[in-house]
Amino acid sequence: MNVMWFRSDLRVYDNPALSAAMKSGDTVAVFCLTPKQWDEHKVSPAKLSLLMRQVRALATDLKKLNVPLLVLNTKEFANTASHLVSIAKNLAATQVFFNIEYEINEIRRDEQVIQALAKAGVAAQRLHDQCMVQPGAILNGTGESYKVFSAFKRAFLGKFYDVVRPLYNRPDPQRVLAVQSDLLQLEEIAIESRWESLWPAGEDEAHERLNRFVEQDIRAYDTRRDIPALAATSTLSPYLAIGALTTRQCMQAAISENRGVLDGGQNGVAVWMNELIWREFYRHLLVFYPRLCRGKPFKSETDGLPWKHDQALFLQWCNGQTGVPIVDAAMQQLLQTGWMHNRLRMVTAMYLTKDLFIDWRWGEAFFMQHLVDGDFASNNGGWQWSASTGVDAVPYFRVFNPVRQSQRFDPAGTFIRQYLPQLKSLDNKRIHDPDPQQALRLGYSLPLVNHRLAVEQTKSWFKALNDGVTLANTAERQEELKFA
Repeated sequence: MNVMWFRSDLRVYDNPALSAAMKSGDTVAVFCLTPKQWDEHKVSPAKLSLLMRQVRALATDLKKLNVPLLVLNTKEFANTASHLVSIAKNLAATQVFFNIEYEINEIRRDEQVIQALAKAGVAAQRLHDQCMVQPGAILNGTGESYKVFSAFKRAFLGKFYDVVRPLYNRPDPQRVLAVQSDLLQLEEIAIESRWESLWPAGEDEAHERLNRFVEQDIRAYDTRRDIPALAATSTLSPYLAIGALTTRQCMQAAISENRGVLDGGQNGVAVWMNELIWREFYRHLLVFYPRLCRGKPFKSETDGLPWKHDQALFLQWCNGQTGVPIVDAAMQQLLQTGWMHNRLRMVTAMYLTKDLFIDWRWGEAFFMQHLVDGDFASNNGGWQWSASTGVDAVPYFRVFNPVRQSQRFDPAGTFIRQYLPQLKSLDNKRIHDPDPQQALRLGYSLPLVNHRLAVEQTKSWFKALNDGVTLANTAERQEELKFA
């Protein structure tokens, strides 16, 4: 008898651990609810809703394989080991299978589980599933992880077929077991119903979105992906975040659409593959630089910057009241849908860190608290890229002008009008940068800062840091960091 421990891999297709467990013998599946840990990790209501509904969908899919699913409420990671040992003993199981997670708290939890199982005489079998290529399989000439994305991508594509993990089909059904599924504990987790229609659960839903994107939108992805008013992106990130779908499946679909070409080929397909490799890159970094999971920047020296910790200013950004229409519309999209267009994630993050000069960790946490696709590696990587604190980040002197971004990617103001209806009467030129009198008359905020002056100040702080000047880093500022 085997136990399959599901975590962020809630699917039956392309699941290495599930396939290995069922190949090895009769299998019972387990999922652990950890509400206290989810709170600490800032799991959003939107993601929690999708996660809980996906567990139910998984139970239905597993039933077709005659695999019962037991849902346990362990409250937090610290209790997981004792619960799994108890389940293994009750089932007389000899092995527990699970797929590896790379965040530091998850790694520590898994080590505790492995040790506890070993004491009970139960073997733990770990497999890689989140990455297409196992972290450590692609290293630079000195045996270290790549710190530049372009170099990582070249190595990734060059060695892909030699090191990529295989795809796994859905396992064949096993014999019917005496154990019955038990989902009763799911009732203890309160979820908001409003997310259900926006983000339906189910492995079938994830695959339908993937197929639809590949059939209809991927070939124009390179020219349409930056236009937020268009439904031109895959919207697969929520399903990747909970493991209803894998990047390996996505890459295979892209390769097939690209007629087997891995590097180059059709422009739209190649650009989307590039996004999948970025996701891979950020995950590999967590393994080699665990400080990223501890709220630390990759560039340690940037902790010497005098980041602002103005809560009133921060809340205006959170609520979409900055006086910059494209920023405020993007924040409204996040608050209303639990998702934000990727171009606008960069625009809003750079506005917070470069215009308002507020600590990137505050923005990183806020996104996690609201995103349906909250994923630590991708979110952290994106925020550190925008703040110029991360590996291969945008240079500090390259700063988006949000008004120009708006004019370029939402020229008719279509996206702004959708999320800021109070501005819909403005013409296509003025909607990107309302006249102060117009803004006040329409009940809209005035800009919090002057973009040019604010960015000049930000650049001066970065330059001083690069020149070796010690900037203010007071005990009071360190205390304020706890807000994040």
